[in-house]
Amino acid sequence: MVRVHIDELQEGCILAEDVFSKTSRPIVGKQTVLTKELIDVLKAFVVKEAEVEKTLVTGMPFIPVTVIQEKEKDADKDTDKEELNFVDLFLRAKKSFEKEFFSWQSGLPVDISAIRSLLLPLMDMLEKDSSNIFRLHHFSTNDDYLFHHSLAVGILSGYIARKMNYSKGDTIQVGLAGSLADCGMAKVSSRLLNKRTTLSVEDYEEIKKHPTYSYQMVRNSPLLKDSAKIAIIQHHERLNGSGYPFGEKDARIHAFSKIIAVADAYHAMTSDRTFKSRLSPFRVLEIINEDHFGEFDICAVKALNSALLNYTTGSIVRLSDGQEAEILFVEEKSPARPLVKLSETNTILSLEKNRHLFIEDIIYQAGH
Repeated sequence: MVRVHIDELQEGCILAEDVFSKTSRPIVGKQTVLTKELIDVLKAFVVKEAEVEKTLVTGMPFIPVTVIQEKEKDADKDTDKEELNFVDLFLRAKKSFEKEFFSWQSGLPVDISAIRSLLLPLMDMLEKDSSNIFRLHHFSTNDDYLFHHSLAVGILSGYIARKMNYSKGDTIQVGLAGSLADCGMAKVSSRLLNKRTTLSVEDYEEIKKHPTYSYQMVRNSPLLKDSAKIAIIQHHERLNGSGYPFGEKDARIHAFSKIIAVADAYHAMTSDRTFKSRLSPFRVLEIINEDHFGEFDICAVKALNSALLNYTTGSIVRLSDGQEAEILFVEEKSPARPLVKLSETNTILSLEKNRHLFIEDIIYQAGH
């Protein structure tokens, strides 16, 4: 992270910390991707400087003319993966994944080892610090959603597998399958991938062919196990038979596929997409658990829940209306809706009884 003067900011910069003025609540929250309009807002509030990530949302390095403060000890090493934080590493990996995708569009084969080298460092970082899960949904844009989504699904799939006590080897295979589940999108018409209006029935039917295309692209690779290849073609199947491409049901769906299905649905719903705005991770957990009950594997959902709901009494969260609150008590039956105390007014609030509010983000995790 670097602290720079406000005039150094540019579109695509990512705030590493909340920005305050003479307000108790932040003007702009951390992990926000800055636009020209948001930079103008900061200037209007006479903000002098801000702390941002070293990588732009595009995956390119952010190189300011002048740095007020450098957070890492050796600025010369900012291209060394060991010196990058999770956000920097993820965004730069996403840029590399984008290049791989374009090569697939041109007809080149999938380089499994290249994808593996992008994925493993991120999986390792997530295993060491599960709070990085909260950072995955912030940086997806309409233009790069596909690359962002593929990489995130791979990371999340591997994490879920590890939480379910899969071996190291199988965890890597699940992660690879997750990241390559949508590689078949490279064989879908670019007209559909770039479409900014609602998809027609015919368009959607073509999109639904991508698991089959993905399988065809990896089926001869010796670096993927058969179980991973099956997971790729089945990642849109649902336990109740409502999925595609074959409408398979529970017993006929591979365990790896069930993991990727949860990771895929979770990340899609927490991301900004052409036709849908992103939802809070905690709201998405409720939707998966309640509205989509019977579609997803319970064990895989619980594994994801355990990472996202790993906050304890004393943790500080931001609510959907922008207020900060302290966790007082976690309800066993509805852990996404704990009892909280509003920081500004000390009002005690039950999120279970106030269904219009939900947790947007975790600011501080007690005990970490």
